[in-house]
Amino acid sequence: MTNTPKSYGRKSISATLQPRDLMTPTPRLAGVWTAQIITLFPGAFPGVLGTSLTGRALDQGKWQLETIDLRDFGLTKHKNVDDTPAGGGAGMVLRADVVGPAIEQAIAKSPPNTPLLYLSPRGTPFTQETARRWSQGPGVILLCGRFEGVDQRVLDHYNIQEVSLGDFVLTGGEIAAQAMIDATIRLRPGVLGNAASTLEESHSNGLLEHPQYTRPPIWQGRHIPDVIMSGHHENIEKWRTEQSKSLTQQRRPDLWEKYTKR
Repeated sequence: MTNTPKSYGRKSISATLQPRDLMTPTPRLAGVWTAQIITLFPGAFPGVLGTSLTGRALDQGKWQLETIDLRDFGLTKHKNVDDTPAGGGAGMVLRADVVGPAIEQAIAKSPPNTPLLYLSPRGTPFTQETARRWSQGPGVILLCGRFEGVDQRVLDHYNIQEVSLGDFVLTGGEIAAQAMIDATIRLRPGVLGNAASTLEESHSNGLLEHPQYTRPPIWQGRHIPDVIMSGHHENIEKWRTEQSKSLTQQRRPDLWEKYTKR
């Protein structure tokens, strides 16, 4: 077993502190936005990130994904990565002397100022603005927790920011990591076919997106609104704006309050 991270992306070679087989099919590509995932389940990646637009962008080398297997840093012949909570309690906690070396490896391979993040239900909520900010940087390092979480000393020592996908608890951070990466990658240059679409969708301007329609013009007795079929672009834009405001006010009064206070 080796400590070399698994990598997904187009072929290239860059300097690394870890030994690397130069004949591997997916060596690191220097200068490309990179997501490093520290996880007990590297096989969960790329997952849905390897499909559709994000998968195509991955194949084209517009971004890169690497996994760092926590089990590679496990202790004893059994590669243990966790232990019982200090002070008692249910479950198990990922050990600081296992997670720490994995983080060190990720940091050594990353450009300065790469965000170091722990996916946690107690973290700061992940938003569209978070995705936009991440997309403009060099990449991210995401630590996926398991069991009862990670030894707090690791989070404190590396000043790791905790980020939450929502007010619920998952069995681990892998699903959250894929969701956050997907939201971020689609904002990178050249990933979406029509970059303008990101300006009109939900949360991009503080409002929920307006309803969308396509062919056929009549389905199950339901018609596409006349204004949409009118060809009058100014009226269509006005209708869409009104719909966005109405939907936001009805469904997300919290967003509507923020929007009206701008």
